[in-house]
Amino acid sequence: MTRFTVNNQPVAYKMDPRTPLLWALRDASNLTGTKYGCGTGDCGACTVDVDGTARLACEVTIGALEGTFVTTIEGLSKDRSHPVQQALIAANVPQCGYCIPGVVMAASVLLRANRNPSESDIKEAIPNICRCGIYPRLMEAIQNAARIARGDAPEPGPAPAAQEDQPAEP
Repeated sequence: MTRFTVNNQPVAYKMDPRTPLLWALRDASNLTGTKYGCGTGDCGACTVDVDGTARLACEVTIGALEGTFVTTIEGLSKDRSHPVQQALIAANVPQCGYCIPGVVMAASVLLRANRNPSESDIKEAIPNICRCGIYPRLMEAIQNAARIARGDAPEPGPAPAAQEDQPAEP
């Protein structure tokens, strides 16, 4: 049995220790925010925080995590109040949303270690692949998240609610 902490809750997985963390999280813990993208560690969709380091959940086995602390997108904040989440929403970064949990987790790890990242720091820390092409807005949003985290920028308000199309008046 493999034991570690996920989102501040102790867990004991009765699974083969060679099981990738991704499948333990999704199948045994029902934490489906961590996405399966490529399974080869190339896309970053499955990025989680393991003891303060961004790790690809498809590449790390649960046996290698004995005694560690894992944070998934579900554990980062229950109400999307983390500065990275706020900044991405305010900048309208999410498109299809599939890559966003991994991007948010990689960015949150980066900002904890580097409160004023340069563009090259961001590119190095967040190699995640996004088929929607969010990169220009993502760069600005992460720099804004750093300002929010440092207290140099106000926290954005809640995202505006989507308005339904109204029929045109005759």
